[in-house]
Amino acid sequence: MDGALFAQSAPVIPDFGRGSSCERNDGLFCWGWVKDNWADTLQPALLQHILLTLIAVVIGSAIAFALALAAHRRGWLATPIVVVTGFLYTIPSLALFQLLVPFTGLTRLTAEIALVSYTLLILFRNVLAGLSGVPAEVRDAARGMGMTEQQLLWKVELPLALPAIFAGLRIATVTVISLATIAVFVVNEGLGAPIYTALQQTFSTELLAAGGLCVALALIADGLLVLVQRALSPWSRAVRR
Repeated sequence: MDGALFAQSAPVIPDFGRGSSCERNDGLFCWGWVKDNWADTLQPALLQHILLTLIAVVIGSAIAFALALAAHRRGWLATPIVVVTGFLYTIPSLALFQLLVPFTGLTRLTAEIALVSYTLLILFRNVLAGLSGVPAEVRDAARGMGMTEQQLLWKVELPLALPAIFAGLRIATVTVISLATIAVFVVNEGLGAPIYTALQQTFSTELLAAGGLCVALALIADGLLVLVQRALSPWSRAVRR
């Protein structure tokens, strides 16, 4: 019986079959394994991770933007919204997954609800800070030119708030990319799947490849958002010069 228990608790050793000598000897990093498993393991996981991130960031941005506009118009809403979103942000991810599973099951919906909840505080605060940071004299000048409140929002306040909004968007995106790896505990999607498999099999190549892709995805996403911000607000570059 003790032998059976020991066998069950022992680490799972991957079967490398007729792979390269690096794979058979469980080398630190085997490029051959990455090439052989890119199409059926790493690429699908990467695409799933991107999808998980996009869904969470887009939905979170829409909700946070609506809440920030409401709080911008009615200042008393800011405090209760910060309290609620701050509470959601402080819940540990695994605990939040566990709370959601009885209601939404082991599905992508469970993962997305959790991921969206972690974006709300970051995005709400930055959008509201950007809108609140528009100088009062700029608003007065826009109203003096005959702008309506809607025109003031879209043509003056939002453009001037873009740096703060994109700062929050960058933080939220990188946060979701990292947290999406933990979503493997409720849905077998994203880069968390090969990472979890590698940890079970103590296979360093798969772990480093999937982890490296996650880091690269975060860096690329952050860089793209910086480029988009610069394209949408060319005047900010002129001011810095």
